[in-house]
Amino acid sequence: MQTTIGLYNYQIITNEQVDLKKKAAACLALSFIGVDVSGKWVQEPMVGRLNINYEDFYQFTLDYLDSTIEQGFCAIATDDQNQVVGVLAGDTNKLEIIGEDIFEGDFADMNVILRVLEDVDERFIEDYRNRNGKDIEDGELLHLFMLGVIAEHERHSIIQQLGDMLIQKAILQGLKAVLGEATNLKSMRVMEKYHQMEKYKDLNGQYIVHSYQDNNKLKEIPADIADGTYMIIRELS
Repeated sequence: MQTTIGLYNYQIITNEQVDLKKKAAACLALSFIGVDVSGKWVQEPMVGRLNINYEDFYQFTLDYLDSTIEQGFCAIATDDQNQVVGVLAGDTNKLEIIGEDIFEGDFADMNVILRVLEDVDERFIEDYRNRNGKDIEDGELLHLFMLGVIAEHERHSIIQQLGDMLIQKAILQGLKAVLGEATNLKSMRVMEKYHQMEKYKDLNGQYIVHSYQDNNKLKEIPADIADGTYMIIRELS
């Protein structure tokens, strides 16, 4: 089903919509690798510090969508030319820790990002187990994994509409919470403002965060852009 709000059309896509899936992967890859939008540079801070090229990241993103899109949590915004200008993609798989480098060659720096995400994920998994006396199960939580917006206008409205679509679906399916890894201050602020997500505190009252200052590969990221990757959450039930 497609909904029109303001300048853009919104929908949750499926694997059968191959062209839109590829455009969604391209939108995400561009917003992470770096793109000029109306004179403003849009880029994910970790990717900006590492040696990661567009082609490899596009394939990584497309592989993720291929493996998760049928769960029904990939929402897109398209313009009047049917170009994808915003994507929020997630899944309901339990968080898993690989624990070793899996990317090679030109894409080896992606292992740095993997380790950052696994650091906060592993601490969240342990805290969840301590709180609930059980491990996270598939289909229990909505994990918002990738957000990318390359539209020139109504960028915050796009983020709000995409998130609303996925969170409402998660509520209808009875999921317990929505969580994600906020890798920069800007994404954290918009998720706090538009979707009531908050920095997660463990049982000791401490934020679960991977500090970039303590990471040799990422310590040059300016603190006013991002000081670390935080686990963020919104309880649904």
